[in-house]
Amino acid sequence: MTVPNITLNDGKTIPQLGFGVFQIDPSDTKEATLTALEVGYRHIDTAEMYGNEKEVGEAIEASGIPREEIFVTSKLNNGFHDPEAALENGKKSADLLGGYTDLFLIHWPLPTVSDFVPTWKAMEELYRSGTARSIGVSNFQAHHLNRLAAETTITPAVNQIEVHPYLVQEELRAYDREHGIATEAWSPIAQGLVLDDETITRIAGNTGKTPAQVVLRWHIQRGDIVFPKSVTRSRVEENFAIFDFELSDDDMTAITSLDKGHRTGPDPDTFDYVPA
Repeated sequence: MTVPNITLNDGKTIPQLGFGVFQIDPSDTKEATLTALEVGYRHIDTAEMYGNEKEVGEAIEASGIPREEIFVTSKLNNGFHDPEAALENGKKSADLLGGYTDLFLIHWPLPTVSDFVPTWKAMEELYRSGTARSIGVSNFQAHHLNRLAAETTITPAVNQIEVHPYLVQEELRAYDREHGIATEAWSPIAQGLVLDDETITRIAGNTGKTPAQVVLRWHIQRGDIVFPKSVTRSRVEENFAIFDFELSDDDMTAITSLDKGHRTGPDPDTFDYVPA
């Protein structure tokens, strides 16, 4: 199957469907990533705080697939917001992942802990040097993005935020769209919470697809980038098989109407975790 590409505001392209390695133990990450690459994924999403960048890099090297054919995202550790630390650790991530990152993100804004504007200026340096081919943010709200627009030079290429049928994020996604920022959806199936929802199971029955495939297809048709994770090959394959059907407008509306404003993760305005 051919995965569509999204063109970012810097002219680079990113596969709309990727494979996430959040909460995959480092000891399992190489094998899981190799499985995803064998299935056909060419977009891998990791982060410094996941502790498995090294294993992702090892899988890419072992796969025999040219590095330039794989899009790799990583994210700055919350403990490295100091500009010098951001530069140093951005380079470390690049070295572990084949010499560069295709996309490097500020993982969390941490507004109660530090000022993310100087951090973003360091990210701009990583971009200009080619260490990161695109740069973006994760878990930024509109008012955080407004500060970057007012005080820095480069608009983030991506904003990676929690999005799923119980947290549809229409306003923030609209902000991103209006400012040329691509939206990436993490926790796309709400850690499984939405898979037993009556509306989603009904649509799955009508389409002959699984609830997870229906929800991932909903994300794709909304135009967002999504990267489900699994260590089970059959599930990795299932998550990839979402381009041979379409949801109707009524189905799309019904799923979007499930919004409850329910987060499975922290509130970006108050989250203050910094690794020791």
